Amino acid sequence: MAAGAVARGSKRRVPDTQIKKEKPVRYFDYSLLFLLIFLMGFGLIMLYSTSSYYGSARYNDAAHYLKKQLFATALGIVGMIIISRIPYRFWMSLSGLAYISALGLCTLVIFAGKEAKGQSRWLEIGPLSFQPSEFAKLAVIIFLATIVYKTSKQVGDFKTLVKVVVMILPVVGVVAYNNLSTAIIILGIAVCMLFVASPKYSHFFVMALVVVVVGAIFIMLAGYRVERIRIWLDPEGLDENGHMRGYQTMQGLYAIGSGGLFGKGLGESMQKLGFIPEAQNDMIFSVICEELGLFGAVCLIMLYLLIIWRFMIIANNAADLYGALIVIGVMAHISIQVVLNIAVVTNSIPNTGISLPFISYGGTSVLFLLSEMGLALSVSRGITLEVT
Repeated sequence: MAAGAVARGSKRRVPDTQIKKEKPVRYFDYSLLFLLIFLMGFGLIMLYSTSSYYGSARYNDAAHYLKKQLFATALGIVGMIIISRIPYRFWMSLSGLAYISALGLCTLVIFAGKEAKGQSRWLEIGPLSFQPSEFAKLAVIIFLATIVYKTSKQVGDFKTLVKVVVMILPVVGVVAYNNLSTAIIILGIAVCMLFVASPKYSHFFVMALVVVVVGAIFIMLAGYRVERIRIWLDPEGLDENGHMRGYQTMQGLYAIGSGGLFGKGLGESMQKLGFIPEAQNDMIFSVICEELGLFGAVCLIMLYLLIIWRFMIIANNAADLYGALIVIGVMAHISIQVVLNIAVVTNSIPNTGISLPFISYGGTSVLFLLSEMGLALSVSRGITLEVT
């Protein structure tokens, strides 16, 4: 009896082989990948719907723009897959080279760029055209993430903050020479990354004042930029020839207003039939509103918000500060571009010529956007989950 009591009261030793140990499990953000695939599919459908008239009229091929966008998207997907499988810390060693290359290519555009619509923003490489300013966005994200990561202990110091900003200014200035809107995006990306890394927010009030002053100077240096502000303030005003100065803006607003709550139906837009110039580019959101209505526009915005939410999840759980900063940079790029594009289309800000990510026509844009998504997915691969 006593022996039984002792047996019942004693603790049985469990062999080590039977103890479940915590095993790290590699993570991959499939939610972000699926959201991206859905957004790209939606973008290609809307691009075909928007550009089919121009494709038929100019090239006798309704799918002309769709085919070119599909080619760039396919290249971008291949690049995204490759980049997502490369450890993201690998790019730290190439960040300086990427930044110098971006600065050199953007400078080359000034002297040897292909001119289109009065602006030299492209370089021709054989039969292909390439927009270096899109590469500059990616290069700045990698370069700035590296610099901030290496000076993370001093980034709260105002002098260090100024030094980092000064390092970015050369590429911002070169890009702003021909493309102020892209320069604003690059500067916005830098400010967002520094804002997240810096523990002192008061410094950014001074930076904001400097940005406003510098932006005003660049606007005053070019007469056409001042004219855009005048058009924004009075889009229905007439020029010296009696033509409406804000014709594109007003046609876009007509499209948004005529779409109503649920739109006219896919492919049924009237404004895309020559009324909105180059509707497949910066003004594609207005056609989305006309064909799919307010409901479709809100769904698209929600899709962007879901993607941004996934970026936040990856950044919060990144293995190190470098990975988090890369994702913050990509998130800032897409967020700023979406906000500015929709603001332009709705005439909330002056026309700046900014495309809608993954929706507007533009091979270089989608190629480097997908490369950035590959970086974000690479950071997600670095996240480990402890599973018992």
